[in-house]
Amino acid sequence: MKEKNSRLGGFYQLSPADRLNAVGAFDGLNRDDLHALRGESSLSLDRADKMIENVVGTFSLPLGIATNFRINGKDKLVPMAVEEPSIVAGASYAAKLARAGGGFFTSSTPSLMIGQVQLVGIDSMEGAKHDILARRDELLALANRQSTALVALGGGAKDIEVHTFPSSPMGPMLVVHLIIDCLDAMGANAINTMAEAIAPRLEAITGGRAYLRILSNLTDRRLARAKVIIPARALDRDSMRGEEVIEGILWAYSFAAVDPYRATTHNKGILNGIDPVLIATGQDWRAVEAGAHAYAARDGRYTSLTMWERDNDGNLIGTIEMPLAVGIIGGAVKVHPTAQAALKLLDVHSARELAEVCVCAGLASNLAALRALACEGIQRGHMSLHARQIAMSAGAPPELVETVAERLIEERCIKPARAEEMVREMLVNMYTS
Repeated sequence: MKEKNSRLGGFYQLSPADRLNAVGAFDGLNRDDLHALRGESSLSLDRADKMIENVVGTFSLPLGIATNFRINGKDKLVPMAVEEPSIVAGASYAAKLARAGGGFFTSSTPSLMIGQVQLVGIDSMEGAKHDILARRDELLALANRQSTALVALGGGAKDIEVHTFPSSPMGPMLVVHLIIDCLDAMGANAINTMAEAIAPRLEAITGGRAYLRILSNLTDRRLARAKVIIPARALDRDSMRGEEVIEGILWAYSFAAVDPYRATTHNKGILNGIDPVLIATGQDWRAVEAGAHAYAARDGRYTSLTMWERDNDGNLIGTIEMPLAVGIIGGAVKVHPTAQAALKLLDVHSARELAEVCVCAGLASNLAALRALACEGIQRGHMSLHARQIAMSAGAPPELVETVAERLIEERCIKPARAEEMVREMLVNMYTS
C-alpha cells in the first residue's frame, strides 16, 4: 500500500473540484464522502429540525483542507470549516515547516470527565464529606447502572471526590465530583444522567439539598499535547536568517506569557486552528473554548496555552497542552454527513486521536501567526483574501474579482468605496468596448 503524503504540491492553485478529487485520491473516500464534503449531501432541513429548536434553515461555512500535516509519523489532511481568511493557508504552511523536524509529536490522557452535584443546607461539611467517601463504591455502582454499554467497554464512573466551599455568595456548599471515563464519546449526556442519578442518594447521605447536577467543561483530566521542532534553516527568508525569525517568535511568545491582554489574542490564534477542525467534525467547540481559557488561567493568571523556546542546537521548540473533550461517536457526529466524511478523511480511530490532531492544528496556527508577526506583521498575510472579499462585496462579478483585488492591493487602498468605484469603471469598459 502506497504511503500517504499530505504534501499536495500546487493544491491552492487547483479549482475546488480538482482539490476535492485530490483529497479523494489521498484517502480513498467514496463518492458519498466526496459529495458530503462538497456539501451536496450535507445537513437536510428535516434532519436539522430534529437537532435544534425553531429551525428555519441551515447555515454554510467554507470547508478547506489543511495540507502538509505529519503527526506521529503519519500524514494527514485536516478538514477545517471556517470563515476567516489565512487560517487554512497558515496552518498548512506551518505544518510544512514542521516536517523539517519530523512533523508533530503528540500524547494525551484518558478521556476522564467530571460531573458535578451541588449540595447545600448541610450541618457538618466535614462529616458529610466523610460519609460520601465512605459510600464511594455504592455511588459509583449507582452511576454506572445508568450507562451499562459504556461500562461494558471499560468506561464509566471511576471515582468520587468531594470539595467544600464554606463561603460562597449564597453560603456554604459542598460539591461532589463524579469522575467518568467517556472513552470515544464527548460524554455530556452520560455525565449529566449519572449526576442526576446519584443526587437523591447524596441528599439522603448528607441531609442536604441537591441543586445543580451537570458536567464541567473544564476537562483538565482530559488533556491533549503536541510538540514540534523547527530547525532554524527551515525559517530562513530572503531578508532574514532563521535565527532572527526564531528570536522574533520568542519575543512574541514572551509577550503572551506575561501579559493577559496579549495572551487572549495569542490563544485566540491557537483556537483559530482548533475550532475549524472541531466544527468540521461536529464537535462542541464552545465547550472546548471555555475549557481552554479556564485552563490558561489555572494558576490564577491568564497566560499562553503554548510554550516556545530554543534548544541547545538552535532549533525552535513549540509545545501545547490543553483540555480537549471530543467524540467520534454520538452527538452531531452521528447525524451530520459532512462531519462523518471529515472524520473519515482524518482516519482517526479514537477520541484521543482526534483531540491530538486538533492540538496539532492549534500549534500550527499559533506558529503561523507568531512567524507572521515576527517577520512582516499579521496584516500582510490577510491582505489578498481580504481584498477579494471587499471586491465581492462591492459587486464585482466572478471574472473581475481577482483583477479588482490586485488593483486594491497595488494602490494600498483596500476600501469598499474604492472597490465600488473600480467595479463601476470596469463594468462600463466591458459594456462599451
